[in-house]
Amino acid sequence: MSDRFFVVTGGPGAGKTSLITELARRGIHTIPESGRAIIREELQSGGDALPWADRTAYAARMLEHDLRAYSAAQALSGPVIFDRGIPDIMGYLALCALPVPPHVARAARDACYNARVFLAPFWDEIFTQDTERKQTRAEAETTCAVMRETYAALGYEIMELPCGDITMRADFVEACLRS
Repeated sequence: MSDRFFVVTGGPGAGKTSLITELARRGIHTIPESGRAIIREELQSGGDALPWADRTAYAARMLEHDLRAYSAAQALSGPVIFDRGIPDIMGYLALCALPVPPHVARAARDACYNARVFLAPFWDEIFTQDTERKQTRAEAETTCAVMRETYAALGYEIMELPCGDITMRADFVEACLRS
């Protein structure tokens, strides 16, 4: 496992991206979530590799994007925080009741992260929907549970983020990075 690469995972609307933004502001290398970027690209180009259109194509695009990001992060020094990791694709496929192709499972095993994975739990007080995040509260809770199960099944230790403001969460992550 790469001791320098850390993942923040969980369901939609749990504050992952806000936390990643704060960690980047503090000078920590961060890698943004691929899903939102792909949705924007597909909407702009008229493509259908979208979670509400062709879920298999969307997962394939996420894998391509995430493998490139993982490779590029090798050149960075110090800790790197990923807004979702390659195992999230396995979780996404499971959520959609789609089979996990062997090459996706292999990529999730081969592109390893630090043994500790940060999980942003479902938090009703901050959950919101938008044009790219269309999941319901129930779907967000289920997604969080599936991501927890996916990472645990791959041998990762789940570190649940506290339900607190961004400063508290970022302080928690930084303390874990130092330990």
